[in-house]
This record gives sequence, C-alpha cells and structure tokens, in this order.
Amino acid sequence: MNMEIDKVQNVLRMTVLLLVCGLVLSCGRSGKEDGGDSVTIGASMLSMQNEFVVNVKDAMDAEAEKSGVNLIVNDAQRSALTQMEHVESFIAQGVDAIILNPVEVEASSPAVDLAKRSGIPIINVNSETSSEPTAFVGSNDTRAGEMAMEFIAEQLGGEGNVLMIQGYMGQAAQIKREVGAQNVLEATPGLTLLASQTAEWDRATAMSLMENWIQSYGNRIDAVFAQNDEMGLGALQALENAGMKEDVVLISIDGITDALQAVKDGRMDATVLQDAQGQGSTAVQTALKIVESDSSYQKEVLIPFELVTQENVDSFID
Repeated sequence: MNMEIDKVQNVLRMTVLLLVCGLVLSCGRSGKEDGGDSVTIGASMLSMQNEFVVNVKDAMDAEAEKSGVNLIVNDAQRSALTQMEHVESFIAQGVDAIILNPVEVEASSPAVDLAKRSGIPIINVNSETSSEPTAFVGSNDTRAGEMAMEFIAEQLGGEGNVLMIQGYMGQAAQIKREVGAQNVLEATPGLTLLASQTAEWDRATAMSLMENWIQSYGNRIDAVFAQNDEMGLGALQALENAGMKEDVVLISIDGITDALQAVKDGRMDATVLQDAQGQGSTAVQTALKIVESDSSYQKEVLIPFELVTQENVDSFID
C-alpha cells in the first residue's frame, strides 16, 4: 500500500516538475535571447477610435515589417485597467519589449512598473506616465499648447475671448497642452478664457459642447482652441451650422487628414501638426535597439510640432 502511495506521489512530483518546466520555457523571450529569428514587441494603444493613434499604429506596423519585427498591437479602448491587462499578457507571452501609448499619466503607471519589474523594456509613445519608462518617444505637448494660443493671440491682436476644448482629463497631452495655453494666456492679459471643458478627444462630443457654448456666449466668442483635431472639427461644424465661423479663429492640434483639408479649404485657421509617422517608427526602432543592446538608443526622443496654416498646408498634404 505504501509503495503504491509512493508511486502516486512520484508521479505527481514529476507532473508538477514538467508543468513548471513548460511554463518557464513558454515564458522565455521570443526574440534574440532564446535563439529566435525575430524580435517580438507588444503594443497597447490608447484608442483605435482616434485617427492620430491609428496613424501612429500604422507607422509602427510599417517599421516593424521593414525591420522584421513581430508586432502585436492591442486596443486599450481608453481603459487603464485594460492596458494593465495587455501588459500582463505580453509578459506571459514572453515578448522582448513593450510599447505603451498610455491612457493616463497616473492610472497607466502601474503597467510601466510591472513591465520593468519583469525585466522587459517598455517604451512610452506619444503620451507620458508618472512612472519613468525605459524610453520615451513623443513630442513636447506644452510647446504645442503654447503654439496654438500664440497663434490665437497674433490673430486677435492680443485681445479677445477664447474657449478651450480639452482632451481626456488626466492624459499627458491634455495636461501639458493646457499648461502651454495657460502660459500664453498669463503672458497676454488682453486674452480672456471664457470657458474650458473636456470633450474627451471626440468630434461629436466637441460639436455638442460648442453648440452649448454658442448658446451661452454667442458673439462674445472670438477664438477656439481645441486640444486635438477631432474636437476642432466638431467645433468647426457647430460654428458653421450657427453661421459664426467667419468671425471666430479656430485652431487645433495633430494635423490629421480632415484637419489639413479644412485648413486648405479655409474653413479652419490652423492646426499644429504632430508627426505620427515619426513617433510610431521611432518607437519601434528604439525598442529594437534596446532589445539588441544597442547603446546608441536615446532615452527621450522629442519630435517637433509644426504650425500649419493655409500658406504652407500644401507641403503637408500627400
């Protein structure tokens, strides 16, 4: 009887040992470290409903294909919790590196911390977290906010009433673009901020918000700064529907296709172009350099914004 029990226990021990070995092997890195032919990078994107984010993702895809990288892209759908789950999944899959397009500065930070504790390099693209990643690739959003408000100040001769449509509250771009705009407002006492409210980067939400503001402020509105083009285009539609656009300066940020065309057509006054292609491709290049222990990678890459008006828009349209 005791011999039979011993046999059963030995079988159980062997089964557990095999399972543990299998888990260790399955969690091994899929890239250069285990002799694989390619590097695998997992990417969690803020929202694939946002055209700019899609443009960054497309640039990442193109660079990954060019470099022979296996890129796994997931949509966080604006949820920091979902983003955390993506990172957990990437760790379990044994990816070589992670690219994170953070949902929020604070709420997405645990995902960065988890990746670093697991020994997997993590590169933040386009947006920031309070936790420091292995590297960051993006642009200076404070400067973008300054550029937009400086344009308004110039167009209004330093005097007038401004509305600001903010992005998703708590995300780095929203925070820093507001800081930049406020810097210029403080330096230009003739400008008055009538109201500031979020439309969560969404065109339809911004259109509804602008309609409400038109009811509240009417012809007191001299200018509108929308923190991204989607919201700028929503505001544009509301202003045009009310027959007010000719009297209101409108600028937004990103330089997506619809906004560039609106600038070309003279419907929107300007957009501050953010280089989605540059951010996406550089994020993949940076991740690959880190995986391959290439010391030439930069811990921070800031790609400049560019002001696009009717005078220079043709050079930005394909």
